[in-house]
Amino acid sequence: MDTIDVLIHVHPELSAENRAKVEKEVMACDGVIAADFDRHQHPHALTVLYNPDQVQDKQILEVVRRSDPAATMVGM
Repeated sequence: MDTIDVLIHVHPELSAENRAKVEKEVMACDGVIAADFDRHQHPHALTVLYNPDQVQDKQILEVVRRSDPAATMVGM
C-alpha cells in the first residue's frame, strides 16, 4: 500500500475544540491512516497520512473546510 502525506493549514485562531473535531472527522474518512495537528510548533497545521487508492486529498480538504472554510492544502 502506498501512502501520501498532505499538510492542511487552518486559521490560527481555530479553537482547540474545533481542531480536535477536525482530527476526528478526518480520521473517520476511509483511507485516512493518521491526522494530527502539530500542537507545539504549528498548531494550525494538520498533517494527514492517507491511502490515495481510497480517498483523495480534495475530499479530505472538504472535510476540514466544514470547520474552517478558508483551510488550504499544501502538498508534502
